[in-house]
Amino acid sequence: METKDKSKKVVYRTTIKNWPEGERPREKLLNFGASMLSDAELLALLIGSGTRELTAVDLAKGLIQEFDGLTNLAAKSSAELTRFKGVGPASSTRILAAFELGRRVEGKEKTRKQIRSPEDIVAFARPAYRGINRELFKVVLLDNGNKVIREETISQGTLNASLVHPREVFKTAVDHLAAGIVLMHNHPSGEPSPSIEDKKLTGQMVEASKVMGIPVLDHIIIAKEKYFSFAKEGLLKT
Repeated sequence: METKDKSKKVVYRTTIKNWPEGERPREKLLNFGASMLSDAELLALLIGSGTRELTAVDLAKGLIQEFDGLTNLAAKSSAELTRFKGVGPASSTRILAAFELGRRVEGKEKTRKQIRSPEDIVAFARPAYRGINRELFKVVLLDNGNKVIREETISQGTLNASLVHPREVFKTAVDHLAAGIVLMHNHPSGEPSPSIEDKKLTGQMVEASKVMGIPVLDHIIIAKEKYFSFAKEGLLKT
């Protein structure tokens, strides 16, 4: 007598195409605007398509849960994203590109902002470091009214005086007719206190600024939600 194997579980999956039109992420965005979509639905549009078992929305929810939120997700590399089953190289590059565009837009919106305090420069600088898990050394160029002209990345990777040379910093300042500069870099660890190398590098830049006639107004270290200001702590000797 033939028996049926009851251990096999049948999985019924409904694709997004079979969802009611008002619930499909793409149609929702077109009809009601991007602000009406959840984080998972927006991410699903970047992923593009799901797997045989999961829809793109399911994958998006899984990614957000796996990396404990969008902020942590934005810090991941393509290699880290593609370790998640169902996310391939094409999807991961779209996700990374979207996060980078968001950082750039947020940063550009604050160009021409007037800098009056370390808190102002932190508010300006933080978007550029959001989700970045490597050290970036940047210089913010200011005009005579302490308004931001532009922001330039000088070096990536472990910060040391041999990688960040005054000639690169001040060439940029001269090229854009800056009246003053603010140095800034990040500590991905979340600890804002300056290292010996940070102090040495700051001293080098200050000495070079005296020759160039373009003052270093501050050196800011961004460390997640914390920051350290050399000027505020009296360590910027000009």
